[in-house]
Amino acid sequence: MKVLLLGGTGEARRLADLLVAQDIEVVSSLAGRTANARLPVGAVRQGGFGGVEGLVRWLEDERVDAVVDATHPFAATMTSHAAEAAARTGVPLLVLRRPGWESPSGDSSNKWYSVDSAAAAAELVPQLGSRVFLTIGRQGLDAFARTGLWTLARCVDAPDPAPSWCTLLLARGPFAVDDELELLREHRIDVLVTKDSGGDMTAAKLTAAERLGVPVIVIRRPPLPPGVDAVESLDQVVGWLTARR
Repeated sequence: MKVLLLGGTGEARRLADLLVAQDIEVVSSLAGRTANARLPVGAVRQGGFGGVEGLVRWLEDERVDAVVDATHPFAATMTSHAAEAAARTGVPLLVLRRPGWESPSGDSSNKWYSVDSAAAAAELVPQLGSRVFLTIGRQGLDAFARTGLWTLARCVDAPDPAPSWCTLLLARGPFAVDDELELLREHRIDVLVTKDSGGDMTAAKLTAAERLGVPVIVIRRPPLPPGVDAVESLDQVVGWLTARR
């Protein structure tokens, strides 16, 4: 069995471990956007496929038996391309998505605001605070340039060109709650903006914000393409693939 694993996430690396251990041939595909990315076990290809047409050709040429999309929940373009290519080639597709975040207190009425885009978050920010902590990655930062607020932006890799209107903090998770508390206090952060990435690696900021009473703006995930099957656990993916061997 040959599986194309669209990766770049911690779940994808762990899934590659599981599949290789079961003698399933895995080719992990990484977009190549993150410098010094952590590579999974097994075969790895980096860079795009050349759109849907390129992915269709690759699936056919490589005689792939199944595709697992374990990309970041906000990698909407890759997921859309995978869905279309799978439909055109008849190759089964399964999407692995970690559960989204919820307010640590379970009460999102006062301190938890959900929006659909970075632009919507930027419009809301001035109503909630004046010292902003952005944890949305490199893409989407420009939406906050016109707020005029003091802004700290944490990214894995620096944007190119680096924005002059905010303070950059380059760091890669996981992050601890105590460290996030110290960061929020040190910079006197009074509003946090994040994407609903889900998972444990960067969830500590939400707990820290809850403890300090800092409001959180969460950018919702883009919807999955119609008709695409999705699961939330590695075991579910392994079971799905095992049934197709």
